Amino acid sequence: MNNLKGPVRVVGTGLIGASIGLALGRLGVTVHLVDADAESALMAERIGAGSRDVAGEPQVVVVAVPPDHVGAVIAAQLAATTSAIVTDTGSVKSKPLVDAGALTDDLSRYVGSHPMAGSERSGPLAGRADLFDGATWAITPHEGNRPEAVELIRELAETCGARTVELSVQDHDLAVARVSHLPHLMSALAAGTLVDAPASHLELSGQGVRDVTRIAGGDPRLWTQIVAANAPALTTLLERIRGDLDRMLIALGKDDGSGDITNLLMNGVTGAVRVPGKHGAPHTDDATVLVNIPDRPGQLAKLFADAAASGANVEDLRIDHSPGLAIGQVELAVKPASVDQLVKVLTERGWVVHR
Repeated sequence: MNNLKGPVRVVGTGLIGASIGLALGRLGVTVHLVDADAESALMAERIGAGSRDVAGEPQVVVVAVPPDHVGAVIAAQLAATTSAIVTDTGSVKSKPLVDAGALTDDLSRYVGSHPMAGSERSGPLAGRADLFDGATWAITPHEGNRPEAVELIRELAETCGARTVELSVQDHDLAVARVSHLPHLMSALAAGTLVDAPASHLELSGQGVRDVTRIAGGDPRLWTQIVAANAPALTTLLERIRGDLDRMLIALGKDDGSGDITNLLMNGVTGAVRVPGKHGAPHTDDATVLVNIPDRPGQLAKLFADAAASGANVEDLRIDHSPGLAIGQVELAVKPASVDQLVKVLTERGWVVHR
């Protein structure tokens, strides 16, 4: 039974706030947009994420502001309402709980949450109504919460299209350190080695370096706030990484350190296999079909149409452009049982295909 009737007040109209407004709007939920940046709120309103002028007390308040301000805004919204359930979208849950608790004696109406969705883009214009469809949304209740308050935030997340998982505040912060914050730091460190690389080195770049460095493009100011707020969990993981790096360096300095190197690489393989597949499903080993694609308008759409005609469902794809050539290569990930038919149909339709 859905008890979410609205209105929902969204405080902060960046990517996440605007996307929540757009997602709720699909089902007709009234959304009140609030932002200290009047231009951002106006832009979110113009793209249909809600209205800046909604009367009455909200049923739910969603705090979607930068990490350093989350706790203070939670406390302010609790003080400004009498019955509204307040949640936030911050990627760290311990610090906002402590910060808000220092400003108010009653946190019973505050239930922490965190949608695991986002983009390298920011601002209301990056907002998407489908951003949370199939994504995981963590709910992090604390001891003072009433069950009905927790359930209402769960319904909010599900109304936005997400699937929910409930974690303690501490367990959540360690989890996101593992699957989000640490990967971002590793990506940034790897990308940082390219700053002074000669152009001749960069010309050799392929899909591997693009994959590793893609998320390093996130806003450094925002990520500084995030990693600082989750310092305890990240410190534990970084110390473990430091130990592995030391072992790798020692192995590289040995005449025969190949066994140690192999063990470290095998740990990576084992960990990678544990990452869930689409929509939280168990990891599956898809087969890869490589297709040469001319760098001309309409070719990608034609490839997708021809792949669909084969009956194969493309689980994932990557595009690798060859430097200096008017051709690229698309990697189509499909179920192994679909490979033969996909290759047959694409070849018949004139594509150069490699298994």
